[in-house]
This record gives sequence, structure tokens and C-alpha cells, in this order.
Amino acid sequence: MKKFKLSLASQIFIGLILGIIIGGIFYGSETAQSVLQPFGDLFLRLIKMIVVPIVLSSIIVAIAGVGDLKSVGKLGAKSLTYFIGMTLIAIAVGLIAANIFQPGAGLNMDKLEHTDISNYVETSEEQEGKTIAETLLHIVPTNPISAMVEGDMLAIIFFAVVFGIGIAAIGDKGKPVLRFFEGTASAMFYVTNLFMKYAPIGVFALIGVTISKYGFASLIPLGKLALTVYGTMIFFVIVVLGIMGKIVGFSIFKLLKMIKEELILAFSTSSSETVLPKIMDKMEQAGSPKHIATFVIPTGYSFNLDGSVLYQAIASLFIAQMFGIELSIGQQITLMLVLMVTSKGMAGVPGVSFVVLLATFSTIGLPAEGLAIIAGIDRILDMGRTAVNVVGNSLAAIVVAKWEGQFNPPLENMKDAS
Repeated sequence: MKKFKLSLASQIFIGLILGIIIGGIFYGSETAQSVLQPFGDLFLRLIKMIVVPIVLSSIIVAIAGVGDLKSVGKLGAKSLTYFIGMTLIAIAVGLIAANIFQPGAGLNMDKLEHTDISNYVETSEEQEGKTIAETLLHIVPTNPISAMVEGDMLAIIFFAVVFGIGIAAIGDKGKPVLRFFEGTASAMFYVTNLFMKYAPIGVFALIGVTISKYGFASLIPLGKLALTVYGTMIFFVIVVLGIMGKIVGFSIFKLLKMIKEELILAFSTSSSETVLPKIMDKMEQAGSPKHIATFVIPTGYSFNLDGSVLYQAIASLFIAQMFGIELSIGQQITLMLVLMVTSKGMAGVPGVSFVVLLATFSTIGLPAEGLAIIAGIDRILDMGRTAVNVVGNSLAAIVVAKWEGQFNPPLENMKDAS
């Protein structure tokens, strides 16, 4: 008889439901909150513990792994230009949607001043007072080790990018160092998976504390968040990627039809890596030369995560709105730039979105506790953003092939490719 085993997503969902029920039963009970809080705090501390090593190693590997851009030539430069451009557009679309629909607005956090969250509000206000020159200077660390100890994410990112470029520049001499950070990144992704096994308990405790404090009204923004994220993702695929497809003469609907099986698999497993070989093969069949498809798509898995950054932009503003933290245009631009960098090199591992969001939160003073609200439905949102990532990288192979003048679709596909 086959042993029945619940998936992690199912366990987290059960934890969410039980947390909501327990929080509702013990609404207003400080005893229940004091009992549950340590279990929730442990989950946050476990995730916070791996933020610095996973961000540092992932970005170094992503930058150094591209190799010598001179040898990669125009293909590498064009691919990276496209990736950066689409990432910025995806983040901008996410920020605009969050500002328009305000998914986190309307939640009464009247007990905010009695919690540690007020410290984050003060941090946010301090950041608003910084000049552009001070902010730019602060990005460059005088001591990278000190920046890692303090969790200064902007400084860590700057050091990782520069170090990655240095490793790529010295060629064979840098390979041992690159292998070390590849091993570090792999180990940290394993640890992330390990820590996520505790997620159902962490989610149960955190959502239980939230409901017991603020009541069932705190769930309303959760539904608004899901609707905003999925609505914006559909808009991004059909309109933004559709326009890009139209520009290069390849219909987005034709593309979606070609990769529908891969999209279903990626959506159901929340892993874009499971469909990587098939996506490369299908884009080659669509007309993208083998050397372009095999370079652009794997590179895009590190540098072109449109669905992920779009979601993270919305989630960041959702948390800010939920806690009544007003983010200025300058802070939102900073958020856009930080997301653009922190998203690079992040593998498709469940739970990594928490790492990216926490890394982002630390730069603009948002409360990490806000992740408790979205943790329970993160897997549902992860399914959508994974599918968008797959569509974005599939289209990228066609766009770059067209840009290189090497797109060569089979005759039977030429009639319905536009």
C-alpha cells in the first residue's frame, strides 16, 4: 500500500487554516499570542539567518557564471540588455498596480505602536531623510565583512556584483572561487528547503497571532493581494509580452499554445527548472537557433524573472500599505533597483521569495512580520509567477534570435507565427 504524504504546499495551507481558526477562537487573548509568537519568530529567524549567504553567493554565481562578456560577444550583451529592460518593466507594472489597487489598504493596525514594528516605521522615516548622495555612498561598503554582519543588503549586493565581475575577468584562475560559491549557493538552497519544512508551523503561529490581534478583518487584504497579483500577471503576459511579441513578429498566443504542457507542469510544481530542457527544445523548433536557445533560456532563469519581480513589487507595497507606511517615489525607485538586483541568480526553490522580500525590506524599512500575512498563500502566488517566468524566458529566446537576425521558423509555423 502506497504511503500517503501531504505536500509542503498542503501542509502550509492546513497550517494557515488552523492558524486562522485558533486565532479566531482566541481573539483578544494575550496568552494565546504569547504562546504562539515564539514559534512564529523562530520561522522568521531561520529565514533571516540565510539571507546574507544566499544573496551573496547567488549574485556572485549569476554574475561570474556569465563568463567573459568579450567571448560571449554581442549575444551576451543583447541578452542582458533585454533581461534588464524587461525586469524593470515588470517591476514598474507591479508597482503601478499596487499603487492603483491598494491591496494592503484598509487594515486597521491600531496596535502597531505596542509592537516592534514601530521600529521599522522609524527606520523608514530615517531613510526618507537621506540625500541621494548619502544613499549612493552608503551602497559602497568600506568593510564588506562588516556589511554582512550588519545585514546591510545594498552594500552586500554591490560587493557581490563587483566580486562576480572580478571572478569572471580572471578566467581560469577564478574557477575555484566560482565553484566555492556555486557550492555555497547550492548548500544554502538546500538549507532553505530544509527550513521550509518548518513553514507550516511558522505560518500557523504567525497567522494565529495576527488573527488573535486584529480579527478576521485582517484576511480581507489577502484576497485583494491574490486578485491584484494574478490580474497584473495576466495583464503583463497578454499586453506587455504581447506587445514585445508583436514587435518581433511572433504572437504571444502562438507561444502560449506551443508551451502549454510546460506551463501546466511549471504552474503545478512551482518550479521552472522542471521544464528547462523542453522549453529550450521547443524554442529551437520555433525557429531560435540552438546556440541562442541554449544560452538565452538558462541565463534567463537567473536574470529574467519577470513574474517573480512583479509579484515582489506588489508584495512589498502590500506590506507597506498594510502597516500604514508611506513610501515616497524615491523609495519606490530604490525598491525597483534593489528588486532588479536581488532577483538575479535566485533559483526556483520554494521559499526563496521570502529571502528576496526580506532582503528588499531591509533596504526600505519594511517590517519582516508582514510576511506572516502572505506566507499562507505564497505557494498559490508562486504557481502564477513561475508560469510567467517560463513565458518570459521562452519569448526572450525568440526576441534575441530576431535581434541577431538568426530567427528561422519552420515553414509550417510561419503562417501562424505573427
